[in-house]
Amino acid sequence: MGSSQCLFSIFMQLFVPLIFFNFTTATFSTASSVLRLCHDDECSALLQFKESLIINDTIEESYHYYPWSSGCRPKAASWKPEEGNIDCCSWDGVECSENTGHVMKLDLSNSCLYGSINSSSSLFKLVHLEWLNLAFNDFKSSEIPSEIINLSRLSYLNLSHSSFFGQIPSEILELVNLVSLDLSLNSGYGLELQKPNFANLVEKLSNLETLDLGYVSIRSTIPHNLANLSSLTFLSLHSCGLQGRIQSSLGNLSKLLHLDLSLNELLGELPVSIGNLHSLKKLDLSINNLSGELPTSIQNLVSLEELDLSFNKLSGEFPWSIVIGNFTQLQSLDFTSNKFSGELHASIGNLRSLEVLAIGRCNFSGRIPSSLRNLTQLITLDLSQNSYRGTMELDFLLVSLKNLEVLSLSSNWLSLLTKVTSNTTSQKFTVVGLRSCNLIEFPNFLKNQHHLMLLDLSSNRIHGKIPSWLLDPSTQNLSALNLSHNLLTGFDQQLVVLPGGKRFLLTLDLSSNNLQGPLPVPPSRTVNYLVSNNSFIGEIPSWLCKLDSLEILVLSHNNLSGLLPRCLGSFSDKLSILDLRANNFFGTIPNTFMKESRLGMIDLSHNLFQGRIPRSLINCSKLEFLDIGDNQIRDIFPSWLGTLPNLTVLILQSNKFYGIIREPRIDCGFSKLRIIDLSNNRFTGKLPSKSFLCWNAMKIVNTSDLKYLQDVISPKEWLLSDEVATYDYSLKMNNKGQIMTYDKVPDILTSIILSSNRFDGMIPTSIANLKGLQVLNLDNNNLQGHIPSCLGNLTNLESLDLSNNNFLGQIPQQLVELTFLEFFNVSDNYLTGPIPQGRQFATFDNSSFESNSGLCGRPLSRECESDEAPTNEDHSKGAEESIFRRI
Repeated sequence: MGSSQCLFSIFMQLFVPLIFFNFTTATFSTASSVLRLCHDDECSALLQFKESLIINDTIEESYHYYPWSSGCRPKAASWKPEEGNIDCCSWDGVECSENTGHVMKLDLSNSCLYGSINSSSSLFKLVHLEWLNLAFNDFKSSEIPSEIINLSRLSYLNLSHSSFFGQIPSEILELVNLVSLDLSLNSGYGLELQKPNFANLVEKLSNLETLDLGYVSIRSTIPHNLANLSSLTFLSLHSCGLQGRIQSSLGNLSKLLHLDLSLNELLGELPVSIGNLHSLKKLDLSINNLSGELPTSIQNLVSLEELDLSFNKLSGEFPWSIVIGNFTQLQSLDFTSNKFSGELHASIGNLRSLEVLAIGRCNFSGRIPSSLRNLTQLITLDLSQNSYRGTMELDFLLVSLKNLEVLSLSSNWLSLLTKVTSNTTSQKFTVVGLRSCNLIEFPNFLKNQHHLMLLDLSSNRIHGKIPSWLLDPSTQNLSALNLSHNLLTGFDQQLVVLPGGKRFLLTLDLSSNNLQGPLPVPPSRTVNYLVSNNSFIGEIPSWLCKLDSLEILVLSHNNLSGLLPRCLGSFSDKLSILDLRANNFFGTIPNTFMKESRLGMIDLSHNLFQGRIPRSLINCSKLEFLDIGDNQIRDIFPSWLGTLPNLTVLILQSNKFYGIIREPRIDCGFSKLRIIDLSNNRFTGKLPSKSFLCWNAMKIVNTSDLKYLQDVISPKEWLLSDEVATYDYSLKMNNKGQIMTYDKVPDILTSIILSSNRFDGMIPTSIANLKGLQVLNLDNNNLQGHIPSCLGNLTNLESLDLSNNNFLGQIPQQLVELTFLEFFNVSDNYLTGPIPQGRQFATFDNSSFESNSGLCGRPLSRECESDEAPTNEDHSKGAEESIFRRI
């Protein structure tokens, strides 16, 4: 169709000039300078390219990945020569040479294009192109075809934000005329630059002035030859997997105006040569592992307008005098989350052009200077998570900062004073973080803030009711509200339906208050709903089953009751955390957990549940943490849970489980298990010897950096409060002779707690394979025989409780090798002979050994005789007493 449509264009190219020639020469000359009718083959190629793609600004999947597509402009939709639009050079997005009529520039950026581009695409017939922009479209993970080499005249190429995928073809390196190349942000890390590599590209494309490879997977060090691109003015290597140190040769790029090396794996100190980049206007080195002090040469960057060093490990006293004295044009300063120290310099008010001041999560102290009022252009002010002290009149500051939209003073040692009777500001806030600021009332400047997106007033002393103006439905943009850890008692209106932009509330956190009554109703597309540690009452309402976007549901530690709704395991295919512990729920746990469940944490402990563990839990393949302790569950040991590949914590304590724990037959199961608590049940029989051989995670001594069992709240809800927002798993466990509460569970914690059951027989030697074990509680059972000496191999053990059993013989001398042992209890057994001496055993008191009439030696008062040893008569007598005691 394209060729036939362009025949008329050929006719016009041949005959229109002749028609004009019949008039005066002047008339012909004027006409020839206006007419730029494109060539037939290029007209056809453009139409074929258009027809190979879908042009639609309402494609759902395109909108899902590219929110900007809702405002895209379908330029190619107007390419219709049959309606008299005969000159393709006049088409939207197309420009031609005035001299030759060839298509030289094609700009289809953000043009609602959807579909694949392959090697046969007619695009590559436009061989006269010098300028090509296909950014902000969706090409469905197409690879960049090698035929791009046909466009050898290109000086400008932009394929960013368009879902290209795979290895960047070597043919791009043959486009030696390129001055500008942008391949950034394609399907996350969809594009790779491996073969050819980054050094190859730099070597070939030596004329580049602009290079943007953001989110291209490079995975290499910065090549030395990068310094040879002497014409570079713009360089962005954001999130490319760059490694190693920043080369000092980078300082040779003296024409650079923009340098972005953020979100990589760069380490070491900044090179002194960074000060050679005198023309630099923007420097972004954020989210790396850079360390050390800033070089004094940084004072040479006198043209800087934006400086971002956030999320590194830079240290030393921050050189305020250099920054304030030299960076007079600075508009944005961000070094959030570093190890800088010192005080915020009083002369900060001299940076009159500053729009962003983000210096949270450092080690700054002292008082916040009043000169901040001079920064009248400020849009963002983040001083959170430092050690600023003193009392601060917030309204006095805000009166001057009339452009402020983002404010975070959270987690300092501040006491904020704010008027509650008058509205002192006219700003349009989008983010406000005032966590831990000793507030006692809701700040009145928040009233009528209809643009507010994120509000964090947690961990203050705000009392009374949540005001109705905060729950105003006109607050259409609110996406995260955190009022946790206050003294709130209720709501200023009876029917509580919480606000949210377009019925969307990313996170609602009302935890740890004194709120009463029924649960407040969130918007239907709420993602994270956290209301633990309050006094809410009633059953789980029916609206819960309609929250199909919910990822985190935390209702723990309330007075809720009733049966759980049958939708609980299937109402949201996104739910990852279900925490209902410490309420009064009863009945059976619904057997409705759906296939491909995303649940990683389930805590139903401390309720009144009965019946069996629902077998549909087998569908929760991502489950890491399961706590059903302190209920009335009556069931046998759920060995079938061993097939869950990620199960790390299993707590079934204080229920009515019964029977023997059967040994695995073929598949071991529970390979990731690190904590198991079966205490206070009715299990019988031998300890599961073969199972101990299967629990592979307990065989490893974890020496990596300390981490915690948690789930990332995604997307992150507090942009200015935490580097990563997480929900920490927690549990209670009998450890070292007492019930210990773990508000955060270390991933190195490894425990076997089988106390207060009816296990009998001997401790199997297979348990000695669990080298990473820290806690072993076997107390209050019917275990017999000798304490195996191989327990001395558990060198990571911190707590060992074997009390209230029927153990005979001596305490093995090998246990002295347990140098981490802090708690040891073998009381109420029939042990004899000398107590081992030395090392940790010197720290244990009488209570560890009492009610063993045959033991002697310190710390007991009975001294040992050299030939003292148990007799058969002693054993027989001990067995009889054991039977009597258990009866």
